[in-house]
Amino acid sequence: MEINFTGIIIGISTFLIIGLFHPLVIKGEYYFGVKCWWAFLFVGIVALVASLMVDNLIVSSLLAVTGASSLWGIGELFEQRKRVERGWFPKRDKSKK
Repeated sequence: MEINFTGIIIGISTFLIIGLFHPLVIKGEYYFGVKCWWAFLFVGIVALVASLMVDNLIVSSLLAVTGASSLWGIGELFEQRKRVERGWFPKRDKSKK
């Protein structure tokens, strides 16, 4: 019997990638507002296209997860703005730099 770690590697890496995008969305909205949505779009499209061109299963899967997480982050960016307006997260004081 041969042990295959591919699924475990993809699962743990997916967890870490998604975990990375949560603070990226929060910090992105805090420092740039929702106008940084295009950066998430660009990263998402590039990562998804790259996932189609890579032969390695693990790398291709992780690029796809990164792309999908980035695209999902666009919606979360606008939701984060609403959370800030509700007072759930701090609003950046633009007079301080």
